[in-house]
Amino acid sequence: MPRYTVHVRGEWLAVPCLNGANTVGWLGREAVRRYMKNKPDNGGFTSVEEVKFYVRRCKGLGLLDLDDTVEDALEDNEFVEVVIEGDIMSPDFIPSQPEGVHYISLDGNSLTTEDLVSLGKGLYKIKLTPEAEAKVKRSREVIERIVKEQTVVYGITTGFGKFARTVIPNSKLMELQVNLVRSHSAGVGKPLTPERSRMLLALRINVLAKGYSGISLETLQQVIEAFNASCLPYIPEKGTVGASGDLAPLSHLALGLIGEGKMWSPKSGWADAKYVLEAHGLRPITLKPKEGLALINGTQMITSLGCEAVERASAIARQADIVAALTLEVLKGTTKAFDTDIHAVRPHKGQAEVAFRFRSLLDSDHHPSEIAESHRFCDRVQDAYTMRCCPQVHGVVNDTIAFVKDIMMTEINSATDNPMVFAERAETISGGNFHGEYPAKALDYLAIGVHELAAISERRIERLCNPSLSELPAFLVTEGGLNSGFMIAHCTAAALVSENKALCHPSSVDSLSTSAATEDHVSMGGWSARKALRVIEHVEQVLAIELLAACQGIEFLRPLRTTTPLEKVYDLVRSVVRCGK
Repeated sequence: MPRYTVHVRGEWLAVPCLNGANTVGWLGREAVRRYMKNKPDNGGFTSVEEVKFYVRRCKGLGLLDLDDTVEDALEDNEFVEVVIEGDIMSPDFIPSQPEGVHYISLDGNSLTTEDLVSLGKGLYKIKLTPEAEAKVKRSREVIERIVKEQTVVYGITTGFGKFARTVIPNSKLMELQVNLVRSHSAGVGKPLTPERSRMLLALRINVLAKGYSGISLETLQQVIEAFNASCLPYIPEKGTVGASGDLAPLSHLALGLIGEGKMWSPKSGWADAKYVLEAHGLRPITLKPKEGLALINGTQMITSLGCEAVERASAIARQADIVAALTLEVLKGTTKAFDTDIHAVRPHKGQAEVAFRFRSLLDSDHHPSEIAESHRFCDRVQDAYTMRCCPQVHGVVNDTIAFVKDIMMTEINSATDNPMVFAERAETISGGNFHGEYPAKALDYLAIGVHELAAISERRIERLCNPSLSELPAFLVTEGGLNSGFMIAHCTAAALVSENKALCHPSSVDSLSTSAATEDHVSMGGWSARKALRVIEHVEQVLAIELLAACQGIEFLRPLRTTTPLEKVYDLVRSVVRCGK
């Protein structure tokens, strides 16, 4: 059954066509009908019949005759646009170069985790430095010489894995690379989100830019063009064992680039890869010798997800200090435990940083805390560990994140192919840089570390909700019984913390031999990365619950006010969540 992808007022609609004798006018009316159905106000129209429109191709913008049949005028799954009369439409429907676009220049050596996350969000496009282009050209010359001289080299003139001793004739070297990509595209599960697919693609480009992969500059430029157009292949999240690299997900990435499988772009949604590329004026890549292997060999799945995990962990670690400080105020805790001398005699960097943040939040010369003043002369000597020991517990999390980030920064600027092409030596060398043990171990460590922010937060939520510990109404609500308050919000936090305990079991302690015992030790790093992200997501949710509970607790201490920075945090929360006393 033919299907057409139709653009109507900024939205993409998939319109199946049961009868090829239907006209282009019918296709336009059906697209408008589906558009109206999705709008609460029917898009401003009373009926489909009153809408006047014309139809044009997305590629080339050629107008179509409404009386022509779709089977005569269009190819299956072609992209078309319905232009409604009276609308102001851009004459350039799919701009190849938007105005004001910003670029990140990749050289394979200087990418940061922050840059990679920004690339994932679509904030930047990519270009190569001249130095990177020169290195790519030199390494490709080595490959072409190997092919010309018919030298036996793994993955270039031989099969792969267990078939490394099978020599392939020159006439079938290009077919070898296509078969490699197709056979290795064996992942399962949900596809990566567009943001994560962009990160994966950007990181692979950065590795190729180092000039040790043997890819041609022409092919690499085609990969960059696909990234810049946000043409993102369907990449299932499961299937990698983290050595030899992330073969399955990277093969799905390559599969879309050669025009096979599914692909997504903001302009097209999901469609066959060849049509998405065509709609953006791009050609599928034709793989030359070694280029399939160059696209799929490496740790970029583990590492790109790991970079997102590190950046999100860094953000939530800072937020955890703010939330905990607010809870300490509500529970009328003391700031004595954050004294500089205490932390100077146990000089862990993270511990000192967290204590400094607490002092900055809780000691305000401009606007001292009225809440703190209200209990300054009470007989309480020290607080529970969940408040008093925040610098020690939160501190090691900060140090963990810094350690993992250092590994990720090294990994994203590393060559992880096999074989490696060394142009200066005019030879290729087989090795094991594809092994994902470094990022796998680091991300297991990150999950264990960051989880502790949720574990200690959940205990603070308990103290906020428990009247015998907080001196506040039970579950932070005035009419207990009629209203359950934060009772079940705390249960949710407890459930997330319990789930995290299972997720924190390190996957990198496991290894299953694959490829007929050729690849007999693997990292299982793909799961390390995915579960680290899930742990961090749970930490974010638990701390959000604590933040809401702390803000609710402050309501019972009014009219007393806390410090200026913490009042601003309260105001920010109340701008989106109203008081629920």
